[in-house]
Amino acid sequence: MILPNWRKPLAALLLSLILLVSTGCAQTDNSPYADAQRESTERGATPAVSADAEKGGEFNKFFPSSGQGYNVVFSQEKKGFAEAKLKQGGTDVAMLSISDTVSSPAAAEKYKSSTEKLAGYPLLEIGNTQTGVLVGDRYQVKVISRDSSFAPQDRRDWLQKFDLQGLSNLK
Repeated sequence: MILPNWRKPLAALLLSLILLVSTGCAQTDNSPYADAQRESTERGATPAVSADAEKGGEFNKFFPSSGQGYNVVFSQEKKGFAEAKLKQGGTDVAMLSISDTVSSPAAAEKYKSSTEKLAGYPLLEIGNTQTGVLVGDRYQVKVISRDSSFAPQDRRDWLQKFDLQGLSNLK
């Protein structure tokens, strides 16, 4: 006597039922970021990086060179931004960066309150770990401490090692 194979149709029915129930009961995203995600992906949304922003690769030539026990290792490059790690003895002691503020004018605006200058450019201490200058009213050059041994004066010394004058001529 041959018994009907009822297991396969039952498995298919149960799998279909599970898929129907799980997709029908999907939760909507009510997080505070859901609206921002929707707006940023809609057609016609304002791009995060301005079309006028300089290519990140253009900034590399203005970074300091490795030397005196320090290695400058480029870690990120994208439109409007370039970044390098400053390493000493294999340890990341600081991050060096140049960003084009054409995409974020507020970044440049904060330098208007600066009372200090470095090489003729407005200088700001940003929190306890960052020092920055605004070059040519457009390019923000920053040094960010990643190790407690890398003090504010070290950040200022490394800012002076950038080719700030050359960067100011970039258009």
